Formats: sequence, structure tokens, C-alpha cells
Amino acid sequence: MPNQDVVAVVLAGGQGERLSVLTEPQALPAVPFAGKYRIIDFTLSNCVNSGIYDVMVLTQYRPLSLHDHIGNGKPWDLDRLHGGVRIVSPYLGRKEGGWDRGTADAVYQNLSELMEHPADNVLVLAGDHVYKMDYRQMLDFHLEKGADVTLATFRVPIEEAHRFGIVTIDEDGRIIGFEEKPRQPKSNLVSMGVYIFNKEALAQRLNRDAPRAANRYDFGRNVLPRMLQDGDKVFAFPYEAYWRDVGTVQSYWEANMELLEDAPSMDLYDRSWVVYTRSEERPPAVLYASAKTGRSLISHGCQIAGQVIHSILSPGVVIEEGAIVRDSIIMVDTVIGKNSVIDRAIIDTEVVIGPNCQIGTGEDSGPNRLDPESLSTGLTVVGKRSRLPEGLKVGRNCKIGTDLRPEDFSHGDIASGETIESTAVLT
Repeated sequence: MPNQDVVAVVLAGGQGERLSVLTEPQALPAVPFAGKYRIIDFTLSNCVNSGIYDVMVLTQYRPLSLHDHIGNGKPWDLDRLHGGVRIVSPYLGRKEGGWDRGTADAVYQNLSELMEHPADNVLVLAGDHVYKMDYRQMLDFHLEKGADVTLATFRVPIEEAHRFGIVTIDEDGRIIGFEEKPRQPKSNLVSMGVYIFNKEALAQRLNRDAPRAANRYDFGRNVLPRMLQDGDKVFAFPYEAYWRDVGTVQSYWEANMELLEDAPSMDLYDRSWVVYTRSEERPPAVLYASAKTGRSLISHGCQIAGQVIHSILSPGVVIEEGAIVRDSIIMVDTVIGKNSVIDRAIIDTEVVIGPNCQIGTGEDSGPNRLDPESLSTGLTVVGKRSRLPEGLKVGRNCKIGTDLRPEDFSHGDIASGETIESTAVLT
């Protein structure tokens, strides 16, 4: 049954700079995941599996791919006369013209539409996380506590905690402290970026503070600290199942590779909680006589004549004879040429790797010179629609830009830690 008590708002406008070249042509929630899915599929599927069929998706950065993927929402049963999915991008005539200035500002710019909705609660979600969550349990907790806002919380390894908002709670689960992305976190209990607001409390807060915000206006940096300071009822809902923030190259790669375990924590085959997506009609995958595969996800439409080892292939990928793909993610319609070797790499959509190439080679794992924060763990990324010439060798932690052509590689092999981008990208 549809849940009438809550309307969902999905924040899907982020640039996702930490995913390097993967988010240059598209917003982070539109990036492929687990072969056939997009990252935003998990949030949208959580909504419909939780009985929430009224969803507003707020987009901004390079939204065309995301808009095309969501469409009218039919794959998620969100193509409805009443409710359904609505995609909203910045437009003139809102409270403030121009781009949204943060997560809370994006909601503020659409507050009038939310206030017209009959629901008493607003579920605010990030569109760039991978997890399965029944939001009805969190809503029941929120209503039981009589909270102004409830945050979903999760425990992460302490060495990763600096990437998140750190939460401190009392014995009743009420939040008594919140610090956004501290350099030296005192706890590993973090905010998941999943919030349920009492709609009136949200409106009062945004109308009071948003117009006076000088620069960015975010939930983590602005709204939550002010609510705590003013004594609002802010509670933490503990979540202990699978959840991954895939906002970095390493975390994105790790979350994909976790799907290849014998009993992965994220079960894509659970028919009681289906992850829905828009899927093109393609023929079945084919493995030719020369093909060898092991511990891999292989999507429909793939043609494999080489070896695929501990890797994930999106629809339409071609692995030619003699090629080896190992510990890698290969996205839609990419071709790996004969006798090429791909090792610990992420290859974006519609890339053509020429014959006899080596991508991810050598022992040098020094960070990328131009993008050390994104590429420092040995992974090499190749941008969308690039065409690599025959025999090219590319080291570790390399960044190959989008839409490159063989002539862009005239200087020969690419050493570890180097970046190659076309003139069009650089200007």
C-alpha cells in the first residue's frame, strides 16, 4: 500500500568530483553500478519497496543522462497519475535564481511545492549511495519519538569516518552532537545522509536560515547544527545492514568487487526486495569456445572470447580473443581488443581499447600527480568514448580523459600517476 505520510526528495545534483573522470560527463547518481544498474536505482527502489510512490528527484550537474535513465519512472512503477516521480532542475522564477547552493538550498528552492503536498513528513535522500533500506521502519521510529528530524546512522571503520558527519547520541537515541567531516573524528557513528523531517519544522528552519546563508547551505554543515543549537528534537535511527557511500574511486571499486563474494552482503537476487532499473533489450551474453571466466558479473549482450577474472561487465561489452580482464569494471558497449590486458582498472562507457594494450601495468603505485586524492590506490580510470591505440601501455593511478582519439597518445606509453586529457577538456 502507498504510504501517504511521507513524500521523498532525492538529492541527485552532485558533481561527485572524487569519482574523477567517471563523473565528467554525468552526475554521480547516473554512474553505472553492478553491471546493469545505475547508482540512483538503489534509492528509487528503496522508495517503492517501502511503499513510497511520491518522489521528487532534484538534479543539477550534467543531468541529461540521469533524466534519460529515469524517464517517466515506469521501471520503478513511478509513472502515476497522482504522485509518481518528478524530476526538477534549477530554473528561473524560483525563490532565488541560478544554481542550488547546497543540499538544503536545493530543498528550500522547492519548498513551496512540498508544502502543498498533504504528507506531514519529508524523507530526504542522497541519490549516490548503495543500500537496501525499508524507510517505513525509520518513519515509525521518527513518529514514535515525536522528532523534528531523524537521521539514519551507520558505523564505519574509524579511518573512513572523516568523510562523513559524526553523530553523538545519548542513551535514548537523541543526538546531542554533530560535526560535519572532521579531520580527526572522535567516533565512527556517522550520518548516512538519510533524513526524515517533520514538514512544518523543516519549513520553519529553511525559511528562517536559507535566505541569510552567504554561500553554501547544506543539511550537514548548516541545518543540523542549528537545529541542535536551538534545542529541536533530533534523533538517530540506527541502521546495521549493508550501506556504501560510493563517492570515491576506491569505494566505488570496492563496492562493486564485494558483489563477487560467495555470499555478498548486497544480495541482488533477493526477490523480496528487487532493485529495479531501466534496461535495454539486448541478446543474451555469449561465451565463445576460447572464453574463460571466473567469479564475475556478466551482463546481457556481452560477447566474450578472452578471459574475464573477478570483474564486472556492463551490457554490450566485447572481450576479444586473447584479451584478459582482471579485477576491473568495464562499462556499457566497451570493446577490449585482442591480446590486451586490463588489470585493476575502471573503463567507462563506449571505450575502445586497441589490440595488444596493457592498462594497469607495473609496480609503481604512486598517486596521480594531478588528482592524488582520487587516484592513489593503484586503480586506473579511462573516460567515456575514448579510443586507445594499439600497443599502448598505461601504468597505475592513471587518468585517461573522455573522448580521446589515438592521435592524443602520440607521446607513447603513459607512466604511473600520469593524466592524459584532450585539449578540449583542458580548456
